Amino acid sequence: MPFFRPSGAPNGPSMLDLVRLSPAVVFPPGGEELYRQIARLTEMEAGKEILDAACGRGITTLFLTGNYGVDAAGVDQDEVLVREAEQRARDQGQEERVTFQAAALDDLPFRDGIFDVTIGEIGLGTSVDPARAVRELVRVTKPLGSVVLVQLVWTGHVDPERREILVRHLGARPMILVEWKQLLREAGVVDLTVEDWSDVPSPFRPAAGPFPDFAEIFTVRQKLAILRRALRRWGWRGVRGAILQEREVHRLLTRERVLGLSMIRGTRWIPRDVDPYAG
Repeated sequence: MPFFRPSGAPNGPSMLDLVRLSPAVVFPPGGEELYRQIARLTEMEAGKEILDAACGRGITTLFLTGNYGVDAAGVDQDEVLVREAEQRARDQGQEERVTFQAAALDDLPFRDGIFDVTIGEIGLGTSVDPARAVRELVRVTKPLGSVVLVQLVWTGHVDPERREILVRHLGARPMILVEWKQLLREAGVVDLTVEDWSDVPSPFRPAAGPFPDFAEIFTVRQKLAILRRALRRWGWRGVRGAILQEREVHRLLTRERVLGLSMIRGTRWIPRDVDPYAG
């Protein structure tokens, strides 16, 4: 499957772009409850090393380091967001526990097998082939370590043209659940378990469905701040394009229920006759 770069598309900023521009701290879909569940299932505790890929502004990364005492690395391809994550770490006094860097998600700047837990966020496959990004995530996970994907999944039929509209609007490319699971298996992940988080309320998603209408997420003041920052990055034409497609997207996501959110967890398996650090 060819990869697609929805963020910064000609039609303007995506939902993911706009959320990342918010001056408020906004958790990704699933909210704190989802990341507490990830911490429980992967037995996060002091001394463990985790990787958060497509970390954005570092909100979930710092939530995990601050609440579970783990040491973490956050990676994102957007240098602006990485700088903001670094500043947030300094503001919270966590700069000794977490590092952030800008890097390609399909070519992670880490040695093989060094993280106890790796997490692939929604932005994992936005600008690179998701299969390559998943393979990299698995490569840097320790043998018998945990690999977790938090990803959007198609739950209903959408014709190809409208699907591309949704992809551009969201800033992420969902796949059907079996496709995400297949990518993990092909990369060497076993014992897969899946949890559906499509209907769990969160600050980012107060209504049912993983992405609400933009108008439901932020206050008027927050929306104005976001639009000012978006105007500087994409211009009025880009912002106008994003606003004009809201009605169709909102109908597809809420009334037709074509999109869900899944947490997929598994274990990196290394055959006994293979040296994971060879080569």
